[in-house]
Amino acid sequence: MTDLDGVGFRWPDGYRAASAFTFDVDAESCVLAHDPGAAERMSLMGHQSYGPRVGVPRLLRLLARQDVRATFFVPGFTADCYPDVVKSIVDNGHEIAHHGYLHEPMRGISAEAEAEYLDRGLEALDRVAGVRPVGYRAPWWETNWHTPRLLAERGFAYDSSLLDDDVPYRIANAAPETPSLIEIPVDWALDDWEQYAFYPGWTGSGVIESPQKVLEMWWLEACARHAEDGCFVLTNHPFLSGRPAKAHALEELVERVKGLDGMWVTTLQEIAEHAEKVCGPGKAHQRPEPQLR
Repeated sequence: MTDLDGVGFRWPDGYRAASAFTFDVDAESCVLAHDPGAAERMSLMGHQSYGPRVGVPRLLRLLARQDVRATFFVPGFTADCYPDVVKSIVDNGHEIAHHGYLHEPMRGISAEAEAEYLDRGLEALDRVAGVRPVGYRAPWWETNWHTPRLLAERGFAYDSSLLDDDVPYRIANAAPETPSLIEIPVDWALDDWEQYAFYPGWTGSGVIESPQKVLEMWWLEACARHAEDGCFVLTNHPFLSGRPAKAHALEELVERVKGLDGMWVTTLQEIAEHAEKVCGPGKAHQRPEPQLR
């Protein structure tokens, strides 16, 4: 595995690869952002609230059994609706990171609107849990060309929304005269949404995969990234992977990943802190300009 200047990414002494188990605590926010009228659908709202009410406590017990610290991306709306749940994540020693306020659709929005979402989410997490997050994940992993600048201006240390590498790297053009921003890439194949998400009339194909199949797929990815000295970042949603059979498969995966020789299992914050020390000058993202006839 190489970084931008052709030198292999260097993990801390004693480690050859890294992994992070991350959870997007969307709850009702991701539905309401697209259709505020969905608030009238009691069953759909219950499907989403399962995440903070049942899924998060189950996942916290799982992580405690495995002695693993995770990163939880929390929309500000979730924090306002479920303050005790967010506080329990903090009390259990896990990282809280930013995930918008209402999981707002980000595609093509102005810098001014995005800045408002960021600031509203920051205010909610500070008010509810006394947390100033250093990490950000865009709703739906949908960033804009101005997103890195807005994050850097607000003092974020890292983003985890882009899909263009297998190891962390520095974003070079985040903003003049601001600290650099570390990117910790993600992958749709490592998201439980693509495997489990379904609700009639809202999302999914109706094909809900077997947790055993998902375990096999994710394990193959973990092994491959370990073999290439890479970074395995898994994204789960408590209203999906917090359900019993899925959580049991996830715990088996956590145990297997922990057993990989030289695998560093930690939070995205700790990965970003290490990357800040070892990453080169960084990647300048260039917006393509198609030549239309």
